[in-house]
Amino acid sequence: MKLSNVFSITLISNRKSIIDTIVILAVSGTIVELLAGIWDATSHLLREPEVFWTVQHVAVYTGVGLITCSAILGSIILFFNPQNSSIKKGLKILIFGTLLQIAAGYADSISHEVYGVDGLVTISHLVLETGIFLNALGGFLLLLSTKKRPKIILQLGILSILLSSTWIGFNLILLFGSVALCLPVYGVFSSGCAVL
Repeated sequence: MKLSNVFSITLISNRKSIIDTIVILAVSGTIVELLAGIWDATSHLLREPEVFWTVQHVAVYTGVGLITCSAILGSIILFFNPQNSSIKKGLKILIFGTLLQIAAGYADSISHEVYGVDGLVTISHLVLETGIFLNALGGFLLLLSTKKRPKIILQLGILSILLSSTWIGFNLILLFGSVALCLPVYGVFSSGCAVL
């Protein structure tokens, strides 16, 4: 039997457990990112030095790494064409969100190299946050397509969608509210609201 046939038969027979693994990686990676983002914002409050390779950013990109692992597994599942349309939709959203986060992470590192300090609302942060939201949504859609839903994972999936959408909403309010809203925030985040 060819190696590709053995791999596809094994993949098809273990598809449910692979989907479960993808869900756990996506949900936990999103929660890690959100908590690390709060930690990073707190470091702004404490006026800690701002470079790209801080412990807080490493924590954020650890979450991105977990989600990237889920997206790689999801790509393998998509390659073998799952029959369930909600699984396909969840995987596509998850993969797209991961690509956004990887691109935004690279842009964020360049921003730190050029400007040193970056603001709370930057283009790279908004793209990263959009990716976080898409990953939360994709992970949640995958979670809904599984029959076995652990209560804690379901609660964390809902929480990740709520927190990531709130984070984007907060930053969009700052972006569109401009100076009137950014001045009070400037005292909290030593780098200010934006480097746009």
